Amino acid sequence: MTALGDRLDQIKAEGRSALIGYLPVGFPSVEGSARAMQEMVAAGVDIVEVGLPYSDPVMDGEIIQLAAESALARGTRVSDVFTAVRAVVEAGAVAVVMSYWNPILQYGPARFADDLLAAGGSGVILPDITPDAGSGWAEVAATRDIDTIHLVALTTTTERMHLTCQASSGFVYAAALMGVTGERSSIGGGVEELVGRARDAGAPRVCVGLGVKTGEHAAQVARYADGVIVGSALVRCLADHPDDLEAGIAALRATTRELAAGVRGHV
Repeated sequence: MTALGDRLDQIKAEGRSALIGYLPVGFPSVEGSARAMQEMVAAGVDIVEVGLPYSDPVMDGEIIQLAAESALARGTRVSDVFTAVRAVVEAGAVAVVMSYWNPILQYGPARFADDLLAAGGSGVILPDITPDAGSGWAEVAATRDIDTIHLVALTTTTERMHLTCQASSGFVYAAALMGVTGERSSIGGGVEELVGRARDAGAPRVCVGLGVKTGEHAAQVARYADGVIVGSALVRCLADHPDDLEAGIAALRATTRELAAGVRGHV
């Protein structure tokens, strides 16, 4: 079992859900993003999704797209993701990379996996690759004991649900809403049922993302999911203070603490 699976099981044994926070590397800078990730960990994030900026982020909402565009404009490279992964692991959290397939393909899947492992990373979330895509990533990851995390949605068929859950390790990412990432006023209906379907289909663990932005949201999802994934609400903390990293990090700490209180049942 990887560090990701171990951490999720430890948290479950504590009687709570994990808080998983997403930030893209390179926003507002490589060094600034690495520091922001460490600050999230200090404020209560258990697992960090290190986002790899990409020029065609079909699943990402406006705030994450803007952050990715800024990171790319500043010259952020694929290799910078490993700097952030190291920072997360040094801070005491588990790191997984969230990436579209093309950057990994261009970098070289085996090379990417080796560099991720060397940095201490535990897994990769691939939002645009299905288990039957024939990419070859699953074989590369399996030989290095790296978790591959696939997504399921409210519209996922029974056949596809079984295929995806059987092919995923670490956890299955359950998309709470249809469409792109972003903050919502409420969590969509049917999500608890989606988590149950994924578990019935063999998912080792199920974490829920898309739309979570408050401690109340986090507490709601934590009742039935192994992990609560938050992205846009955290990225916005930095985006709202583009010229003041300290102010952005202060906002990030406050939001993270609220979310952490939610998964720990204190909201």
